[in-house]
Amino acid sequence: MANDSLRPGERLDDLLINNLKIIQHEEEFCFSLDAVLLAHFATVRPGVSVVDLGSGTGVLGLLLLARGAGTVTGVEINAAMADMAGRSACLNRLEERLKIINADVRQIEDLFPSGREELVVANPPYRSVRDGFVSPNDRIAVARHEVAGGLSDFIAAARFLVKYRGRFAMVHLAERLPEILKVMVEAGLEPKRLQFVYPSLNRKPKFLLVEGVRGGKPGLDILPPLFVYGPDGQYSREIMAYYRPDAPPGGGDGK
Repeated sequence: MANDSLRPGERLDDLLINNLKIIQHEEEFCFSLDAVLLAHFATVRPGVSVVDLGSGTGVLGLLLLARGAGTVTGVEINAAMADMAGRSACLNRLEERLKIINADVRQIEDLFPSGREELVVANPPYRSVRDGFVSPNDRIAVARHEVAGGLSDFIAAARFLVKYRGRFAMVHLAERLPEILKVMVEAGLEPKRLQFVYPSLNRKPKFLLVEGVRGGKPGLDILPPLFVYGPDGQYSREIMAYYRPDAPPGGGDGK
């Protein structure tokens, strides 16, 4: 697929990782750093099969494949986004390893068998419909607000999919931490790893990254904070290392 075969309003963006490219549309929700954060936070064993709930542009699937996942199946409710993600898979010659299903995560039991997946990931809508301005663009609204499935729906879908001792990893707003941990524990996905993501030093955390294990014992490992920007206003060395694996580690938005 060449640039001249893109559909009206679409553009081809470079992920700056493994020469991967992704198709995006100016009137659809475009991926941001939070997907990159989740792709590098999740525990990805070589060759693992992954289900990506609310896959959007397919960026998370592409990045997980770059990290060594064997296959990724994305579930996306927006038909236009699912179509773009599928074409991005073809563009990168990954159509045999990245599959996109146009479906609702609330209907997950109609799509997959129960308890088979080693890893499920999600970058769900962050805000309830009562929280803030809801975009008049229905497709943007679905990506940002819980108008077509909320936190509990995504976690319930993950619980259905994950096998015993399987993992569920998610990125979300730091302010919703109490609710997230409560719903995960009630679903039997014991939170085991947690990391807060700060815009910069002396700022409050904006995001959190959390990973739970089905049937895991209580005990939460809180990882060192991750800073997006350094004192110079540029990406921190940790973030740059996601794009340049040879970059040395250092100290240090999204939807």
